Amino acid sequence: MKFILAAVLAASCSAAAMAAPAQDQALQAALAGSQRTPDNVKRDTYRHPYETLTFFGIRPDMTVVELSPGGGWYTEILAPYLRDKGKLIAAGATPDSKSANVAKSGERFKARLDANPGAFGKVQLGAFEPANGVYTYAPAGSADMVLTFRNIHNWMEDGDARLKAVFKSAHEALKPGGVFGVVEHRLPAAKTQDASASSGYVHEAYVIKVAEAAGFKLEGKSEVNANPKDTADHPGGVWALPPTYANKDADRAKYAAIGESDRMTLKFVKR
Repeated sequence: MKFILAAVLAASCSAAAMAAPAQDQALQAALAGSQRTPDNVKRDTYRHPYETLTFFGIRPDMTVVELSPGGGWYTEILAPYLRDKGKLIAAGATPDSKSANVAKSGERFKARLDANPGAFGKVQLGAFEPANGVYTYAPAGSADMVLTFRNIHNWMEDGDARLKAVFKSAHEALKPGGVFGVVEHRLPAAKTQDASASSGYVHEAYVIKVAEAAGFKLEGKSEVNANPKDTADHPGGVWALPPTYANKDADRAKYAAIGESDRMTLKFVKR
């Protein structure tokens, strides 16, 4: 009887081990790498990059587009992760833009990449200027994954036409079955959404609606970046919260206790 019980327990443990998701050691190494800015690392507790990227299903052999990388918070993680087997396209400002201001921004971003060729030397810059109608960051049907982090509100400044164009471009860049991953500040459904998203918060249902209209299917949602402490009604909008603290010392302790914003994390698939 003891031998039978032991065999059953061993089989059960073996099955549990097989069922447990394998850890992405390459992603863990990228997160722990020296290429990351110390101030950026401090945001991990709010942004959950490992859980977010694994939810999207990222692999190191993918061609990945990062839309509007901004200061490069996620670029610092994605670039070394994809360096050897995959490709990262940073879709944003490029030095050869016809817009002087955009070109200067592209030069600054490129200079940052060039400063650490070991980590960022293989990153490709792709032209992505929604305000100017430029979406030439990747050939049609070439990307395995398109990602965007906290950018949706920026594309709603003049209504939804620009946002729809961005989502259409992402759909065109992806291979059939490719993934469109979105993280954005979430406006509670009971609160009124203004067309320009001036607070920085956006209704989750609206993002899903625009994505589905562009040809995507909602594959899943994750609450990994949820923050129930965030009421989304701060003077100065989402920027009142850390790390921006737009209201400076006014209620700073309160905002620090809240932490970063409540965020939707959505995984779409190209139909």
